[in-house]
Amino acid sequence: NMIVAPLPDLARQVALTPSLSTALEWLAVNADRSDLPERVAVDGQNVYALVQAYETAPVAEVVRLEAHQHYIDIQFIVSGEEVMGWAPVTELLDPTPYNPEKDVFHGHLPAAQLTPVLVKAGQAAIFYPADAHAPKLAGEKPAAVRKIVLKVRV
Repeated sequence: NMIVAPLPDLARQVALTPSLSTALEWLAVNADRSDLPERVAVDGQNVYALVQAYETAPVAEVVRLEAHQHYIDIQFIVSGEEVMGWAPVTELLDPTPYNPEKDVFHGHLPAAQLTPVLVKAGQAAIFYPADAHAPKLAGEKPAAVRKIVLKVRV
């Protein structure tokens, strides 16, 4: 299910629900803004954005992944680049109990069992509830990343 594409191509890659359309339209207008707060309500609880800045970390032998039940993640890289690991949620080892307040649960996999995807500035990865993902991973070396994560209610 996971999709990776440059921002202008995303709308052609996904089945556009009203909430996904709202999210992509907002991102097209706001992706380059440096004055965004850490959380932006785009459409109430249906669509909201989280603005993040961090340094990517080297890939460990065993990687912690996250997954969601009620939200799709659109993870857009504003600057920098990162590797995002992907695996089917059904393959997670030792999954934690689902946290409904944060719409998240976690699990682990050996790094060799992940599909690594390098996502560069101007590109986004879309993760559906069937997609476990491990963002914030370094490529060849750790890098400073600025990212907007849009949470889109399924």
